[in-house]
Amino acid sequence: MADPVKHYQSEGHDALSAISQAQRIAFAPMLFQASWCLREIGVLAYLEDRGKEGATTAEIASHCAIGEYGAGVLLDMGLGGGLCHLVGDHYVLGKVGKYLQNDPMTRVNMDFTQHVCYQPLAHLLDAIRAGKPEGLQVFNPEWATIYPHLDALPEPARASWFAFDHFYSDWAFQQAQEHVLGYAPRTLYDVGGNTGKWALSCAARDPELEVTILDLPEQLALAQPRIEAAGMTARVTGHGVNMLDAEGPLPGEADIWWMSQFLDCFSHAQIVVILKRIRQHMKPGARVCILELFWDRQSFEAASFSLNATSLYFTAIANGNSRFYHSKEMYQCLREAGFHVEAEHEIPGPGHTLLVARPLPQPS
Repeated sequence: MADPVKHYQSEGHDALSAISQAQRIAFAPMLFQASWCLREIGVLAYLEDRGKEGATTAEIASHCAIGEYGAGVLLDMGLGGGLCHLVGDHYVLGKVGKYLQNDPMTRVNMDFTQHVCYQPLAHLLDAIRAGKPEGLQVFNPEWATIYPHLDALPEPARASWFAFDHFYSDWAFQQAQEHVLGYAPRTLYDVGGNTGKWALSCAARDPELEVTILDLPEQLALAQPRIEAAGMTARVTGHGVNMLDAEGPLPGEADIWWMSQFLDCFSHAQIVVILKRIRQHMKPGARVCILELFWDRQSFEAASFSLNATSLYFTAIANGNSRFYHSKEMYQCLREAGFHVEAEHEIPGPGHTLLVARPLPQPS
């Protein structure tokens, strides 16, 4: 794979394009909200139906049941964002508008930004200064982190959060399973198992496999109904635990300790604590499998941009101190915790990397 970090290793603008980009940044919230409105009230869908003929402001306003003034200001902002272009007095949907309307990844990202992140990000500077998720107060000022309260998020934030999370993890699950189940584990621990989708998928694929979800009790409560509905209660169980409790006991029978987009929910120091705790409880021959999105491993600059943008969700809303990491930092965390990476696999799609690690030999 070509080194994607090259996108950020040189100046990318001349003076004219730099000042243009600066204005786009300055007014980025206006463009986002206008684009959101154009999608939500059906303007993009209507223009798609009209094809190359397009439609006038009056036709669009009438079809979408809004006034011509409202249609006009939204459409003209859409011109600047490349969502549409003019042919005479007709607005015609552009390629950007088509992706905003139809691309599943773009829709998931946009919903997540609008419903989960938009208002809380007004508190980003406070979060940076305090090292705490100050934007979380938008949902509940009593919450210290978002993780124990995901099911308590108000709609549509709750639905958009889970859709975002599942979109990126589910895409990689099948290909990651080929590698993980290739080790023929009889027992697997799903650390930070969330709603249990990975655990259930693995158990369904291998009828001899036993899976234990290690997660906060609040998260296990979300997974339990799904486990029961799948008829998997005999082979998929839960173990309530706070993985940051460095001294707390853990079960130790797993052949594979699995973590999917889990470690990005913690700071560097916390990741080392979690990995050291796992190493302390691993049986001989066991492996740790880590599925993560690393911003430096992306084939396209837009993917690196998206991951670094999503890191600000962790800063302002989730917990105040985690992010999507550079792969070198995750390797450093593993070394500090006493692991070596035995294998790594690049997973096509959104750009996941699967790291397979084993404990380093203890000094005699």
